[in-house]
Amino acid sequence: MAFAIGQRVTGRITGIQPYGAFVSLGGHRQGLIHISECHCGYVKDIHDYLKVNQEVNVVVLDVDEYTGKISLSIRCLEHVEHGAELSEHQHRHYWTNHRVNIGFKPIADHLEGWKAEALRQLDQSETS
Repeated sequence: MAFAIGQRVTGRITGIQPYGAFVSLGGHRQGLIHISECHCGYVKDIHDYLKVNQEVNVVVLDVDEYTGKISLSIRCLEHVEHGAELSEHQHRHYWTNHRVNIGFKPIADHLEGWKAEALRQLDQSETS
């Protein structure tokens, strides 16, 4: 199954660490609910909110196209249940984008100019 940002899915908690909970999404796919995304407000201990084998409804926050990691949120659904609209301002913004595939090309395009500028500045500082 392909996952999309904003999609609501159901999974089962398979493990809990101090930083978050791992969720089985079926088909050998797994996601992570970061501790900051498991509940609105400050969470001192994630075990107060989530348990292993608990079934959870989550929203897909991000799918990293390179590593395949899936970031999940329960907090976004809490906003919806309380009457608020789900918007990208209610959770972290991720910078991966499967539509933009430029990689390191901008760096490669500017590298020679940056090197030349650095050498010019180095020469100027040595002559001063």
